[in-house]
Amino acid sequence: MTIHARNLAGFLVVGAALLFAQDWTTVTEFPGVDFAGLTPAQKTAALKLLRQQECSCHCGMKIAECRSMDPSCSYSKGMAGVIVDAIRHGKTADQAWAAAAASDFGKGPKEHNQVLEEPVKIPVADAPVRGSASARIALVEFSDFQCPFCIAATPQLEAVLKAYPSQVKLIFKQFPLDSHAQAPLAAAASLAAQKQGKFWPMYDALFAQRGYLSRKGILASAASMGLDMKRFQADLDSAEIKRAVERDMSDGEHIGVDSTPTLFVNGQRYNGPLTAAALKPVLDGELKHPSTTGKSASR
Repeated sequence: MTIHARNLAGFLVVGAALLFAQDWTTVTEFPGVDFAGLTPAQKTAALKLLRQQECSCHCGMKIAECRSMDPSCSYSKGMAGVIVDAIRHGKTADQAWAAAAASDFGKGPKEHNQVLEEPVKIPVADAPVRGSASARIALVEFSDFQCPFCIAATPQLEAVLKAYPSQVKLIFKQFPLDSHAQAPLAAAASLAAQKQGKFWPMYDALFAQRGYLSRKGILASAASMGLDMKRFQADLDSAEIKRAVERDMSDGEHIGVDSTPTLFVNGQRYNGPLTAAALKPVLDGELKHPSTTGKSASR
């Protein structure tokens, strides 16, 4: 399911409030769109495009409308970014729109009608790994600690690791959604804990909160793990950690991640139910291939 399919139902109430709170045809700021550096004339040109052109995600909304109604949409965010950047660099409105339409964001979401797609390379050099380092199958999960679907998938992936202790490893990549206010903080907390060798205990603690995340609760979890709290809090708010989260998100967007959780099996996007039962025949099939060596990892 795309981000829209998963989140639009939840945005109905919020979206209705937004319609009264602001009119996307007149507001001059949108979530995730950076107009810094534009002249007044350039900003006017960019806003006109955002209000006139449709988002590529098939929601039927204009880019500006989609940014207001569904801040999690990576397509409206990406197209807006291309448009604004092009105008910032002196391009005309027609040139800016052409650049946005030709970009990966402008092409819209890919149809995911195969259980396993063609493999892609995923950078995982600094990503935390759970399971045997020599496992033949690498599961790479792009996840959000506040996402209910990620929360539901966590015990299923744990069951997979228990069923395949030496054959499967799990590699975690951050993908906090804009719609989840505490997700970026939780992502930063997991990476701050990783710097002290405690990513997976923090991962377990964050998911155990079942979406009810707070800074106070995260700090309490970190203290209970015996972390150096002064160091943890400094890392939690550091630019370095923020960049690491953004790097994971960029990696995901580059290979078409548009929802959470998104799972890759040896680099192949998996489009079936994220349950241990549904994954079993897929993993067994992978293990029959003699060349299977966790090929999704690009270290």
